[in-house]
Amino acid sequence: MKIQMNRSKLALVLLTISTVVQGGNGEGRSSFRGDFDADKPLPVEIVVNTDNFPSPPELANLRPFFVSVESTNSYYIDQSTLALGDDEIVRYVLVIETAGGVRNVSYEGIRCQKRAWKLYAIGRPDGSWVKPSVSDWRAINNTPTYRHHAALTRDFFCTNGGVIRSTEEAKKALGRGKHPDAN
Repeated sequence: MKIQMNRSKLALVLLTISTVVQGGNGEGRSSFRGDFDADKPLPVEIVVNTDNFPSPPELANLRPFFVSVESTNSYYIDQSTLALGDDEIVRYVLVIETAGGVRNVSYEGIRCQKRAWKLYAIGRPDGSWVKPSVSDWRAINNTPTYRHHAALTRDFFCTNGGVIRSTEEAKKALGRGKHPDAN
């Protein structure tokens, strides 16, 4: 017996398979939210709002970190904003400078246990912050657009399968260019 599918059904099947293989939800975003392990509860996340956003980055506090030989951007963490919270989330101000001189500033967090990152705020040229329209936890993937999250996770904040032990440990790793326990 020969099974036949019309083109629209075949396209739907291929799209579904592609979405599942890529780990997405069909909307260009990860379906990571809700994928947490039931056997290990996560600490309750500290509420981050405009009252506790950090000061804008200062040049003297920026520490560069290596992302990839393929990237033409320069990446920095404002060391004065780097903090490991009681909720085991590493928060920091990220500065990305493009080869053309454009500077992007964001306030973000990484949750090592789940290899996820979250955008809390976007920096404006006047030093103020604006909340993003979407601020969900997203899986960290080593893709060109988000490779810096993979580098921060792998080389600085989430070594040996867990989160760093202190803010000072993260600052030392940035100063050395890599955590001593990083692979």
